[in-house]
Amino acid sequence: MDGTLIDSRADLAATVNHTRRDLGLDELPMDDVLCHVGQGAKYLLAHAIPEKADDVERLWEIFRSHYAEHMLETVELYPTVRKTLEELSSRGWLLGVNTAKPAFATKAILEHFGLARYFKGAVVAGGDCAEMKPSAMPLRQCASLMGGHRLSSHDWMVGDSWTDMQCASNAGIKGAFCAFGFGKLADSRYTIKINRMEELLRHLKAED
Repeated sequence: MDGTLIDSRADLAATVNHTRRDLGLDELPMDDVLCHVGQGAKYLLAHAIPEKADDVERLWEIFRSHYAEHMLETVELYPTVRKTLEELSSRGWLLGVNTAKPAFATKAILEHFGLARYFKGAVVAGGDCAEMKPSAMPLRQCASLMGGHRLSSHDWMVGDSWTDMQCASNAGIKGAFCAFGFGKLADSRYTIKINRMEELLRHLKAED
């Protein structure tokens, strides 16, 4: 989701800073917040608000309430996302979402942009699985929601962070790294790098 399908940088940073202000703390620059995105909301909060990391449940309550009200204010689809999903769907590809983003936000944003129909219920969000990326478990769970699909070397994970690419590696599938996102690659490896979502179509054409 974040950094791959949607540009949610402003909303995430604003909500973290709202939480900090609510606790009497100074705001952080956007980049200092975004560097912690990708491993779930509670990880983000514990690392972006280390002063209160011992009370992450309280941080989560403040964050969730504010984010639920404001998560659709500035969020945008990345260019060519809808076109790419439409084309892949028409080619018969099975599509799913595997994200660390909280389930309530994932569902609301997919519905807001009219994207839920492309995934047909194959959505595994933060809190839906016992483990999160880079574990392959949520990816396999997502695949099972695609009519019991079993992952193979023909499948792809598309994402903008090291957790996505490591998840792909752990699951034995290919990884498409979205250089247009705001995640960090670190030293993770990928199969291809794309600068716009539609570039994926060219690489996957041979797989049709």
